[in-house]
Parts: sequence; C-alpha cells; structure tokens
Amino acid sequence: MILGRLATEIAIRLRGKHKPSFSTFIDNGDFVVVTNADKIRLTGRKWDQKKYYRHTGYIGSIKESTAQELIEKHPTDVLYKAVKGMLPKNKLGRQQLKKLKLFAGPEHTHAAQMPVDLDIKQK
Repeated sequence: MILGRLATEIAIRLRGKHKPSFSTFIDNGDFVVVTNADKIRLTGRKWDQKKYYRHTGYIGSIKESTAQELIEKHPTDVLYKAVKGMLPKNKLGRQQLKKLKLFAGPEHTHAAQMPVDLDIKQK
C-alpha cells in the first residue's frame, strides 16, 4: 500500500476513532501488528526527494537521509515516523504509539495473541 493511506488507517485504529466509544482523552484504541512493512510504496519521486532529519545533539550536526536510504537501513522506520506524526503530541499519543508493532517480513512474534486480519481496501 501507499505509505500515507496505510499510516492513516493505522493511526485511526491506534486512537480508537473507529469505535462508537471514542473519546479524545481516553486510550481505547487497538493494538496493531503490521507485517511486510518494508513493502510500502511512495508515489512520484518521493523515494529520492523526501528527506528525514535527525540531530545528534551537537552543534551543527543535523543529519539527513532520503526515504530510500532510510528504508534500506531500517525498513520499518518510514512507516513508524508517518504514524507518529499523525498521533497527538502528548502523553496519550506516546501511550498509543506503544501499541504499534511493526515487522519488516511476513513473520511476527504475536501469534499467541491471535490477531485478526484487517482488510484495508487499496484505492
């Protein structure tokens, strides 16, 4: 799937906005397990033009990498950063982000929890 479309669906499930009991100040979202996170797509020339920045803490030491470089090093970070940007920037958002489990391949370690497949329509 395309990165943004998948990230919005994940953020909605993490926040619990798909439930009738949704409230902005209560964490009643679901756990989300994503497999094959390394197979996401970006449209256009975003693989080369989209930049991700990080700072080491030292003066003048900002580092930048493209989406292609980031997905080669850390395959799940692109999706993680996209979902993190869609959640609230407070204690509740950090709590909801802990419910996201990302795996680059088809295997995951949460089979004992019996996850239910979620069919997200691709447009």
